[in-house]
Amino acid sequence: MPRQSDYAGPALFSYGFRPFFLAATLFGLGVVPIWLLVWRGVLMPSGPFAPVDWHVHEMIFGYGAAVVAGFLFTAVPNWTGRMPTRGWPLMALLAVWVAGRLAMTGLGGLGPVAVMGIDIVFLLAVAAMIAREIVAGKNWRNLKVLVPVSMLAVANASFHLEAMTQGSAPTSQRFGIAVLVFLIMLIGGRIVPSFTRNWLAQSGSTSRPVPFGRFDMLTLAVSVPALGLWVTAPLTVTAGVALAVCAALHLIRMLRWVGMLTLGSPLLTMLHAAYAFVPLGLFGAALAAFGMAGPAGGAHLLGIGAVGGMTLAVMMRATMGHTGRDLVSGRALNLGFLAITGAALVRVAGVSEVVPGLDGIHLSAALWTFGFLLIVRRLLPWLVGPRVATRKPSTVQQRA
Repeated sequence: MPRQSDYAGPALFSYGFRPFFLAATLFGLGVVPIWLLVWRGVLMPSGPFAPVDWHVHEMIFGYGAAVVAGFLFTAVPNWTGRMPTRGWPLMALLAVWVAGRLAMTGLGGLGPVAVMGIDIVFLLAVAAMIAREIVAGKNWRNLKVLVPVSMLAVANASFHLEAMTQGSAPTSQRFGIAVLVFLIMLIGGRIVPSFTRNWLAQSGSTSRPVPFGRFDMLTLAVSVPALGLWVTAPLTVTAGVALAVCAALHLIRMLRWVGMLTLGSPLLTMLHAAYAFVPLGLFGAALAAFGMAGPAGGAHLLGIGAVGGMTLAVMMRATMGHTGRDLVSGRALNLGFLAITGAALVRVAGVSEVVPGLDGIHLSAALWTFGFLLIVRRLLPWLVGPRVATRKPSTVQQRA
């Protein structure tokens, strides 16, 4: 853990997870209802993107990028032993993120090049600040985390350029989702079995998840070209085969983590459930490549289920742990997570009527918004308030 120092500023800017997890959850709460109004033709964003591109871009590079920043600014101090970034640098970075979101709505009437310049600064700044901390802490082995962050920045720039030159950005949509999914494969593939191992040991169980090894390395190695084919040639037989193989490997990988034994800890079960959407979404993308399903199904399973579910589970756990609270999710957060995963499943139905008078798009939007409402209501006071007294070790062991 990093050493402590006096900090007299607002609690919201005392640690990196606080402002960006709050920004992500508030954004997640508001952006989908706005998108639904856009989809119904009630609103029309005046920015440089077509409506669908705006929606996808903001979910990836608005919501997703904020979560990535919050996670990294919380994890890096633990890796380096240095003080966390706090105070005015976090305020400035949050202002950059907000400026990007406003520019994407067309506020100010800026041209596409100016909007791109404002929007891409955030991830570049995050990468630079993380690099500085890792180098200063001489934590060289974690420099590799800059690769996916940099790729996310490249995907954002690519999104803008593709939209400017082609009128829409379907390839960059998949590129951005693919980077976030690979981050889940990489980081989730480390923390899920690690947290599971610790909880099982504390619970007295003799079972353990299989530790990271050659099979995990093989799975990640296969994932890179499979995701690459999904980005560049999503409806080809080659992509379908690669995605199906990749999905099978991730399913096996996930089963090796003995997630069914974690039902006594809903917060931990959420991580396993969210990761399950990785093979599920890859299978959906493979079916689309074989012409057996629509192309949007796999993307929504990956985007809403895997990315949405995993980011929420990580934000819940990190917020509880770093604000001194017991790792117990409670009914509201459990229901919020179920609503988000339910949104992923019903969204696959598309415009088909899921229940009388309600199609998959409207029901999915309602579930997503309801889930985030519960999550914001629970996490907001924790994120803006001071850390509570340190938890007792016995309580952590019993409830983690």
